[in-house]
Amino acid sequence: MAREVNKLSTFAVSRAKEPGYFLDGAGLYLQVSSSGSKSWIFKFTLNGRPREMGLGPVHTIGLAEARELAAAQRKLILQGKDPIEERKAEKRALRLAAARRVTFDECAEKYIESHRNEWRNPKHADQWESTLQMYASPHIGKLSVADIDTGLVLKCVEPIWHAKTETATRVRGRIEKVLDWATTRGYRQGENPARWKGHLEHSLATPNKIAQVKHQPALPYIQVGAFVRDLRQRSGTAASALEFAILTAVRSGEVRGAMWGEIDLEQGIWTIPAGRMKMKSDHRAPLSKRAIEILEGMKTVVESTAPTALVFPSPRGKTLSDATLLAVIKRMNEGEDGPKWIDPKTGSRVVPMVFGRRSGIGPPSARITTAGWQKRRLHTWSATRRSAPTSVETCWRSGAG
Repeated sequence: MAREVNKLSTFAVSRAKEPGYFLDGAGLYLQVSSSGSKSWIFKFTLNGRPREMGLGPVHTIGLAEARELAAAQRKLILQGKDPIEERKAEKRALRLAAARRVTFDECAEKYIESHRNEWRNPKHADQWESTLQMYASPHIGKLSVADIDTGLVLKCVEPIWHAKTETATRVRGRIEKVLDWATTRGYRQGENPARWKGHLEHSLATPNKIAQVKHQPALPYIQVGAFVRDLRQRSGTAASALEFAILTAVRSGEVRGAMWGEIDLEQGIWTIPAGRMKMKSDHRAPLSKRAIEILEGMKTVVESTAPTALVFPSPRGKTLSDATLLAVIKRMNEGEDGPKWIDPKTGSRVVPMVFGRRSGIGPPSARITTAGWQKRRLHTWSATRRSAPTSVETCWRSGAG
């Protein structure tokens, strides 16, 4: 009977050349591949399902050891266990044990590095690093990522939840993402202790109920004309860029990064490519008569109007900084009578940020950032370009707003 089980010999194993399976007995097989490599396979059936389990290569696992491994798997089957699943569990346990030497700071560093290229603004990575170093690292930075629980997460965010609500919510979200990353890498198991829905929402106050929304300082709509007249008294590329931003109602960064290849002066359209847009889709901004005049003026002062050349370059030919546009408004507010371009609701000086919404078109609001004002700007552009109102609506619906 023993011979029926142990059919192979060490000599037979060494001499086997033909590809195929060679039975040793009780589920143990010698497998010879077409390339000539040899390995041990344990075949079994569990719950009516045939399975194959590799036990290792012949050059590492000898015949006697292969028989011992096969016997160990048969014992598991007698206990109603799946040998393959048991081995997977052992590997997970080993990874988890190794993960106990991987700290939160190490995982955070790797997460930021792996996502750095998908963040359009380099400052975003800096913000991730600085907020986690300031609020998370002192509590959990040196701890094993596998040991971080709800109590530790709360230690990071609870002290600042009411005083710095926006910062605290960002820190919580960033901790959650790092822990999710650690889970997918096998460094930890179980639910994410930093998750909000169904978890921390029961321990912390709802952010929008305790944090007052702070809007950017905005100029009342009725003062826009006077502001622009004052702005036109200023010379320089930054002043031209700021007025152009107002006329096209786009973000400061999109104006500062504008290239001549995006401008169609004949059609009066500025097409901003998806790569430079926050929503990752092309944006068409109609150009009014005055906007075109600004562009024609820039053509006379820039060194190049090549497709990849900047429309509003700095003196060194680089992209203007956001602070440059802010400095224009600061100089406009340096009169003897004090600042005059301020938000009447807050008393703060206005900033070079112009936005428009594509929905909710209606009566004009008190601020220059409304869609109502932008729609009227589009109709003004329509008149200067001799276009029918339907063309304006087409531009609006397709992405100009």
